[in-house]
Amino acid sequence: MEKMNFAILATGNIAGSMAEAVSRLDVFICYAAASRSYERARSFADKWGFQKAYGSYEELVQDPEVELVYVASPHSHHYEHAKLCLEHGKHVLLEKAFTVNASQAEELIALSREKGLLLAEAFWPRYMPSRKMIADLIAQGTIGQVRSVMADFGAPLSHLERMYKPELAGGALLDLGVYPLNFALTIFTEEVQDIQSSAVMSPEGVDWMNGITLTFADGKIAILHSNMLSCMDDRGIIYGDKGHIEMGDLNNCSEIRVYDADKKMTACYPVPEQINGYEYEALACAEAIRSGQVECAQMPHSETMRLMRILDQIREQWGFKLPCE
Repeated sequence: MEKMNFAILATGNIAGSMAEAVSRLDVFICYAAASRSYERARSFADKWGFQKAYGSYEELVQDPEVELVYVASPHSHHYEHAKLCLEHGKHVLLEKAFTVNASQAEELIALSREKGLLLAEAFWPRYMPSRKMIADLIAQGTIGQVRSVMADFGAPLSHLERMYKPELAGGALLDLGVYPLNFALTIFTEEVQDIQSSAVMSPEGVDWMNGITLTFADGKIAILHSNMLSCMDDRGIIYGDKGHIEMGDLNNCSEIRVYDADKKMTACYPVPEQINGYEYEALACAEAIRSGQVECAQMPHSETMRLMRILDQIREQWGFKLPCE
Protein backbone atom coordinates (compact mmCIF):
# COMPACT_ATOMS: atom_id res chain seq x y z
CA MET A 1 0.00 0.00 0.00
CA GLU A 2 1.38 3.39 -1.01
CA LYS A 3 2.27 5.65 1.88
CA MET A 4 0.56 9.02 2.33
CA ASN A 5 2.44 12.31 2.63
CA PHE A 6 1.53 13.83 5.99
CA ALA A 7 2.04 17.51 6.79
CA ILE A 8 1.60 19.59 9.92
CA LEU A 9 0.50 23.22 9.89
CA ALA A 10 1.64 25.06 13.06
CA THR A 11 4.29 23.50 15.27
CA GLY A 12 3.21 23.99 18.88
CA ASN A 13 3.03 21.38 21.63
CA ILE A 14 0.05 19.47 20.29
CA ALA A 15 1.73 19.24 16.89
CA GLY A 16 4.61 17.46 18.57
CA SER A 17 2.24 14.84 19.95
CA MET A 18 0.83 14.19 16.49
CA ALA A 19 4.32 14.09 14.97
CA GLU A 20 5.39 11.48 17.52
CA ALA A 21 2.47 9.26 16.57
CA VAL A 22 2.72 9.70 12.80
CA SER A 23 6.47 9.12 12.78
CA ARG A 24 5.80 5.61 14.10
CA LEU A 25 3.03 4.69 11.65
CA ASP A 26 3.93 2.79 8.49
CA VAL A 27 1.07 4.26 6.45
CA PHE A 28 2.54 7.79 6.47
CA ILE A 29 5.59 9.65 5.27
CA CYS A 30 6.51 12.54 7.58
CA TYR A 31 6.66 14.92 4.66
CA ALA A 32 6.42 18.60 5.66
CA ALA A 33 6.03 20.93 8.61
CA ALA A 34 5.13 24.61 8.44
CA SER A 35 5.35 27.47 10.90
CA ARG A 36 5.24 31.23 10.61
CA SER A 37 8.99 31.05 11.22
CA TYR A 38 11.23 28.92 9.02
CA GLU A 39 13.61 28.37 11.94
CA ARG A 40 10.80 26.89 14.09
CA ALA A 41 9.59 24.75 11.20
CA ARG A 42 13.12 23.49 10.49
CA SER A 43 13.73 22.66 14.14
CA PHE A 44 10.42 20.78 14.35
CA ALA A 45 11.06 18.92 11.09
CA ASP A 46 14.53 17.88 12.20
CA LYS A 47 13.28 16.68 15.57
CA TRP A 48 10.52 14.49 14.15
CA GLY A 49 12.05 13.46 10.85
CA PHE A 50 9.95 15.51 8.42
CA GLN A 51 11.51 15.91 5.00
CA LYS A 52 10.61 19.54 4.36
CA ALA A 53 10.17 22.71 6.40
CA TYR A 54 8.25 25.81 5.35
CA GLY A 55 8.28 29.28 6.88
CA SER A 56 4.71 30.03 5.83
CA TYR A 57 1.47 28.12 5.57
CA GLU A 58 0.98 29.30 2.01
CA GLU A 59 4.18 27.54 0.93
CA LEU A 60 3.00 24.33 2.56
CA VAL A 61 -0.35 24.19 0.76
CA GLN A 62 1.28 25.06 -2.56
CA ASP A 63 3.44 21.94 -2.39
CA PRO A 64 1.73 19.46 -4.76
CA GLU A 65 3.13 16.45 -2.86
CA VAL A 66 1.29 17.28 0.38
CA GLU A 67 -1.77 15.04 0.80
CA LEU A 68 -3.10 15.25 4.36
CA VAL A 69 -2.59 18.32 6.57
CA TYR A 70 -3.00 18.28 10.33
CA VAL A 71 -4.00 21.82 11.34
CA ALA A 72 -2.70 22.50 14.85
CA SER A 73 -2.97 26.29 15.10
CA PRO A 74 -5.07 28.00 17.82
CA HIS A 75 -8.77 27.44 17.18
CA SER A 76 -9.22 31.15 16.52
CA HIS A 77 -7.45 30.43 13.21
CA HIS A 78 -8.88 27.00 12.37
CA TYR A 79 -11.40 28.35 9.87
CA GLU A 80 -8.77 30.39 8.01
CA HIS A 81 -6.17 27.63 7.90
CA ALA A 82 -8.51 24.75 7.08
CA LYS A 83 -10.05 26.79 4.28
CA LEU A 84 -6.58 27.56 2.91
CA CYS A 85 -5.79 23.84 2.81
CA LEU A 86 -9.08 22.81 1.23
CA GLU A 87 -8.84 25.51 -1.43
CA HIS A 88 -5.47 24.05 -2.42
CA GLY A 89 -6.80 20.51 -2.69
CA LYS A 90 -5.50 19.12 0.61
CA HIS A 91 -7.29 16.72 2.93
CA VAL A 92 -7.56 18.16 6.43
CA LEU A 93 -7.45 16.81 9.97
CA LEU A 94 -8.52 19.85 11.99
CA GLU A 95 -7.75 20.10 15.69
CA LYS A 96 -10.59 20.75 18.13
CA ALA A 97 -12.40 22.99 18.76
CA PHE A 98 -13.25 22.63 15.07
CA THR A 99 -13.96 26.35 14.61
CA VAL A 100 -15.17 29.13 16.89
CA ASN A 101 -18.80 28.86 15.78
CA ALA A 102 -21.23 26.70 13.84
CA SER A 103 -21.37 29.08 10.88
CA GLN A 104 -17.66 28.70 10.20
CA ALA A 105 -17.89 24.92 10.63
CA GLU A 106 -20.81 24.67 8.23
CA GLU A 107 -18.92 26.62 5.56
CA LEU A 108 -15.82 24.43 5.85
CA ILE A 109 -17.85 21.23 5.67
CA ALA A 110 -19.67 22.50 2.56
CA LEU A 111 -16.31 23.33 0.95
CA SER A 112 -14.86 19.89 1.72
CA ARG A 113 -17.90 18.19 0.21
CA GLU A 114 -17.83 20.43 -2.86
CA LYS A 115 -14.19 19.53 -3.48
CA GLY A 116 -14.47 15.87 -2.44
CA LEU A 117 -11.80 16.27 0.24
CA LEU A 118 -11.67 14.77 3.70
CA LEU A 119 -12.31 17.18 6.55
CA ALA A 120 -12.17 15.53 9.97
CA GLU A 121 -12.23 16.96 13.47
CA ALA A 122 -9.24 15.78 15.49
CA PHE A 123 -11.28 15.01 18.58
CA TRP A 124 -8.98 12.19 19.59
CA PRO A 125 -11.16 10.45 22.23
CA ARG A 126 -13.77 9.76 19.53
CA TYR A 127 -11.30 7.56 17.66
CA MET A 128 -9.94 5.60 20.61
CA PRO A 129 -10.80 1.96 21.44
CA SER A 130 -12.13 3.12 24.83
CA ARG A 131 -15.20 4.63 23.14
CA LYS A 132 -16.31 1.27 21.72
CA MET A 133 -15.48 -0.45 25.00
CA ILE A 134 -17.84 1.90 26.87
CA ALA A 135 -20.56 1.58 24.21
CA ASP A 136 -20.37 -2.21 24.42
CA LEU A 137 -20.64 -2.19 28.23
CA ILE A 138 -23.74 0.00 28.04
CA ALA A 139 -25.30 -2.11 25.25
CA GLN A 140 -24.72 -5.26 27.31
CA GLY A 141 -26.75 -3.78 30.15
CA THR A 142 -23.78 -3.85 32.52
CA ILE A 143 -25.14 -0.96 34.59
CA GLY A 144 -28.77 -1.28 33.54
CA GLN A 145 -30.74 1.66 32.16
CA VAL A 146 -28.48 4.68 31.72
CA ARG A 147 -30.09 7.98 32.68
CA SER A 148 -27.36 10.51 33.45
CA VAL A 149 -23.68 11.37 33.08
CA MET A 150 -21.28 13.68 34.88
CA ALA A 151 -17.96 14.90 33.54
CA ASP A 152 -15.33 17.51 34.32
CA PHE A 153 -12.09 18.63 32.77
CA GLY A 154 -9.58 21.26 33.74
CA ALA A 155 -6.12 22.40 34.77
CA PRO A 156 -4.50 25.69 35.83
CA LEU A 157 -3.77 27.08 32.38
CA SER A 158 -4.66 30.76 32.72
CA HIS A 159 -1.00 31.74 32.19
CA LEU A 160 -1.02 30.45 28.60
CA GLU A 161 -1.55 33.12 25.96
CA ARG A 162 -4.00 31.03 23.93
CA MET A 163 -6.17 30.54 27.03
CA TYR A 164 -6.59 34.14 28.22
CA LYS A 165 -6.68 36.11 24.97
CA PRO A 166 -10.09 36.65 23.30
CA GLU A 167 -8.37 37.17 19.93
CA LEU A 168 -7.07 33.57 20.20
CA ALA A 169 -10.56 32.32 21.12
CA GLY A 170 -9.41 31.71 24.68
CA GLY A 171 -11.35 30.50 27.67
CA ALA A 172 -12.15 27.18 29.29
CA LEU A 173 -15.15 26.27 27.13
CA LEU A 174 -13.60 25.95 23.67
CA ASP A 175 -10.34 24.44 24.89
CA LEU A 176 -11.38 22.27 27.87
CA GLY A 177 -15.17 22.25 28.04
CA VAL A 178 -15.42 20.46 24.73
CA TYR A 179 -14.18 17.27 26.42
CA PRO A 180 -17.05 16.89 28.92
CA LEU A 181 -19.50 17.96 26.22
CA ASN A 182 -18.12 15.44 23.76
CA PHE A 183 -18.30 12.72 26.43
CA ALA A 184 -21.99 13.43 27.03
CA LEU A 185 -22.80 13.55 23.31
CA THR A 186 -20.99 10.25 22.78
CA ILE A 187 -23.17 8.54 25.39
CA PHE A 188 -26.48 10.25 24.57
CA THR A 189 -27.41 10.48 20.90
CA GLU A 190 -30.81 12.18 21.28
CA GLU A 191 -31.24 15.86 20.53
CA VAL A 192 -30.54 18.31 23.33
CA GLN A 193 -33.84 19.77 24.51
CA ASP A 194 -32.55 22.30 27.05
CA ILE A 195 -29.24 23.90 28.02
CA GLN A 196 -28.61 25.65 31.31
CA SER A 197 -25.17 27.14 31.85
CA SER A 198 -23.20 29.74 33.75
CA ALA A 199 -19.64 31.01 33.68
CA VAL A 200 -17.14 33.04 35.67
CA MET A 201 -15.44 35.42 33.28
CA SER A 202 -11.88 36.73 33.39
CA PRO A 203 -10.94 40.44 33.25
CA GLU A 204 -9.90 39.85 29.62
CA GLY A 205 -13.43 38.65 28.80
CA VAL A 206 -13.04 34.86 28.43
CA ASP A 207 -14.53 32.20 30.69
CA TRP A 208 -12.33 31.04 33.54
CA MET A 209 -14.73 28.25 34.49
CA ASN A 210 -18.20 27.09 33.63
CA GLY A 211 -21.01 24.75 34.61
CA ILE A 212 -23.34 23.22 32.02
CA THR A 213 -26.45 21.06 32.30
CA LEU A 214 -27.84 19.40 29.17
CA THR A 215 -31.30 17.86 29.17
CA PHE A 216 -31.96 15.49 26.28
CA ALA A 217 -35.22 14.89 24.47
CA ASP A 218 -35.59 11.41 25.99
CA GLY A 219 -35.32 12.73 29.55
CA LYS A 220 -31.63 12.01 30.16
CA ILE A 221 -29.32 14.57 31.68
CA ALA A 222 -25.62 15.54 31.64
CA ILE A 223 -23.93 17.67 34.29
CA LEU A 224 -20.61 19.10 33.05
CA HIS A 225 -17.86 21.38 34.30
CA SER A 226 -14.63 22.81 32.91
CA ASN A 227 -12.10 25.06 34.56
CA MET A 228 -8.83 26.73 33.54
CA LEU A 229 -7.90 27.79 37.09
CA SER A 230 -7.96 24.55 39.06
CA CYS A 231 -6.58 21.03 39.00
CA MET A 232 -9.42 18.62 38.27
CA ASP A 233 -9.72 14.85 38.15
CA ASP A 234 -10.95 14.86 34.52
CA ARG A 235 -13.38 11.99 35.06
CA GLY A 236 -16.45 10.90 33.17
CA ILE A 237 -19.12 8.90 34.99
CA ILE A 238 -22.11 7.12 33.44
CA TYR A 239 -24.95 6.32 35.84
CA GLY A 240 -27.41 3.46 35.45
CA ASP A 241 -30.01 1.86 37.70
CA LYS A 242 -27.72 -1.13 38.36
CA GLY A 243 -24.42 0.68 38.86
CA HIS A 244 -22.08 3.11 37.15
CA ILE A 245 -19.11 3.20 34.79
CA GLU A 246 -16.18 5.48 35.52
CA MET A 247 -13.68 6.66 32.95
CA GLY A 248 -10.58 8.25 34.44
CA ASP A 249 -9.12 10.99 32.22
CA LEU A 250 -11.58 12.09 29.58
CA ASN A 251 -9.07 12.88 26.87
CA ASN A 252 -7.03 9.67 27.04
CA CYS A 253 -8.21 7.16 29.61
CA SER A 254 -6.05 4.24 30.67
CA GLU A 255 -8.82 2.09 32.17
CA ILE A 256 -12.58 1.78 32.49
CA ARG A 257 -14.00 0.83 35.88
CA VAL A 258 -17.42 -0.73 36.49
CA TYR A 259 -19.26 -0.48 39.82
CA ASP A 260 -22.42 -2.24 40.98
CA ALA A 261 -25.41 -0.79 42.82
CA ASP A 262 -23.53 -1.07 46.12
CA LYS A 263 -20.69 1.06 44.71
CA LYS A 264 -18.36 -1.94 44.70
CA MET A 265 -15.97 -2.16 41.74
CA THR A 266 -16.81 -5.34 39.83
CA ALA A 267 -14.52 -4.96 36.81
CA CYS A 268 -11.62 -2.88 35.51
CA TYR A 269 -10.77 -2.90 31.82
CA PRO A 270 -7.42 -1.52 30.65
CA VAL A 271 -7.41 0.07 27.22
CA PRO A 272 -5.05 -1.30 24.54
CA GLU A 273 -1.45 -0.15 24.50
CA GLN A 274 -0.86 2.83 22.23
CA ILE A 275 1.81 5.18 20.91
CA ASN A 276 0.24 8.22 22.58
CA GLY A 277 -3.39 8.12 21.42
CA TYR A 278 -3.03 10.44 18.43
CA GLU A 279 -2.43 7.56 16.05
CA TYR A 280 -6.09 6.53 15.98
CA GLU A 281 -7.38 9.73 14.36
CA ALA A 282 -4.53 9.79 11.83
CA LEU A 283 -5.18 6.17 10.83
CA ALA A 284 -8.91 6.84 10.56
CA CYS A 285 -8.19 9.72 8.16
CA ALA A 286 -5.94 7.55 5.98
CA GLU A 287 -8.64 4.88 5.79
CA ALA A 288 -11.36 7.41 4.95
CA ILE A 289 -9.26 9.08 2.24
CA ARG A 290 -8.44 5.75 0.60
CA SER A 291 -12.12 4.83 0.53
CA GLY A 292 -13.11 8.19 -0.98
CA GLN A 293 -14.88 9.57 2.10
CA VAL A 294 -15.08 13.24 3.06
CA GLU A 295 -15.60 12.49 6.76
CA CYS A 296 -14.54 9.94 9.36
CA ALA A 297 -17.19 7.60 10.74
CA GLN A 298 -15.81 8.06 14.26
CA MET A 299 -16.48 11.83 14.20
CA PRO A 300 -18.83 12.55 11.29
CA HIS A 301 -19.71 16.07 10.22
CA SER A 302 -23.13 15.74 11.83
CA GLU A 303 -21.51 15.27 15.25
CA THR A 304 -19.13 18.16 14.71
CA MET A 305 -22.09 20.39 13.87
CA ARG A 306 -24.11 19.07 16.83
CA LEU A 307 -21.30 20.06 19.19
CA MET A 308 -20.64 23.42 17.53
CA ARG A 309 -24.32 24.45 17.76
CA ILE A 310 -24.36 23.62 21.46
CA LEU A 311 -21.19 25.64 22.02
CA ASP A 312 -22.83 28.58 20.23
CA GLN A 313 -25.92 28.35 22.43
CA ILE A 314 -23.84 28.23 25.60
CA ARG A 315 -21.77 31.27 24.66
CA GLU A 316 -24.94 33.12 23.67
CA GLN A 317 -26.29 32.55 27.18
CA TRP A 318 -23.16 34.22 28.57
CA GLY A 319 -23.05 37.02 26.00
CA PHE A 320 -19.57 35.75 25.07
CA LYS A 321 -18.63 36.81 21.52
CA LEU A 322 -15.14 36.48 20.08
CA PRO A 323 -13.27 39.03 17.94
CA CYS A 324 -12.74 36.47 15.17
CA GLU A 325 -16.48 35.95 14.64
